[in-house]
Amino acid sequence: MTPFPTDKKTIAAMIHVPPLPGTPLARVPISEMIPSVRNEAELYRDLGVDVILVENMHDRPYLRGDAVGHEITAAVAVLAAEIKDASQLPCGIQILAAANKQALACAFANDLDFIRAEGFVFAHIADEGLIDSNAAELLRYRKSIGAEDIAILTDIKKKHSSHSITEDIDIIETAHAAEFFLSDGLIITGAATGRKADLEEVRAVRSALPHLPLVIGSGITADNIREFLDHTDGVIVGTAIKKDANWTNPPDPTRLKTLLKAARR
Repeated sequence: MTPFPTDKKTIAAMIHVPPLPGTPLARVPISEMIPSVRNEAELYRDLGVDVILVENMHDRPYLRGDAVGHEITAAVAVLAAEIKDASQLPCGIQILAAANKQALACAFANDLDFIRAEGFVFAHIADEGLIDSNAAELLRYRKSIGAEDIAILTDIKKKHSSHSITEDIDIIETAHAAEFFLSDGLIITGAATGRKADLEEVRAVRSALPHLPLVIGSGITADNIREFLDHTDGVIVGTAIKKDANWTNPPDPTRLKTLLKAARR
C-alpha cells in the first residue's frame, strides 16, 4: 500500500505546482501550467527519482481544511493527472493547509498512491492558525469513498508550527498515537522548509516503531541524505534540487543528479 516500503530506500521529489486560481500569486491559467509540470515530472523520472509528491506550496498564504476552495481541489486534480501520466511513477499529493480530504479526493480520482496529511493527531498552531487533529474524520472519509488503497502518510510535530500546547508529549508518544490511529507511515521534518530533521529524534522514532514506514520530509541535501536514509525508509526532497537551493525556482538537474548519486553510493 505504501510507496515507502520498509525494505527499500525511496527518494521522492516535490513538484510545487504554480499558484492556483484565486490565490494571491496566481498569474496563468491551468492550461499554461500543464507543459511545465509534465516536463518536471519527466525530468524526475528520467533521472531516477522513485516517487513524486505534488503540492500547492505557491498558494500562500494558505487557507485551512474545508476553507480551501473547490477551484483549488479541481485544479490540483487536473495537474496531478498530468504529472501521473507524464511520469508513470508512484505519485502522492498534499493540499495546503491540512486540506486532507480534498487531497484524498484528488488522489482517488487520479489513481494516485498516497496523500501527505497534516494534523492527523494532536492539535498544533501552524502559521495558518489552529490545525486540529483529524484522523477519525479522514479515515472515515477514505472508507466511505472506497479509497482504502490510498496510503495516508502523516506529519508529526510538523514544520512551520508551534507545538507548545502538546509540549508534554514527545515525538515518540506522538508517533505511537499516529500508529494507534492507523497511520500508514510517519513523516518527520525540521522546523521549516529546507531545514533538516533532528537525527536523534529520527533514530528514536525508528527504534520505537521499526515496522511503520518512516520518511524525512524536509532539509535533505546531498551532504546528509545518506545519514538519514540509514535510519529511515525514504526521503522527500524539494529545496535541495531546485536552482540555487530555493524552493520557488525550477528544478536543477545537476543538483538532483548529485543528490541521487550521494543517496545511492
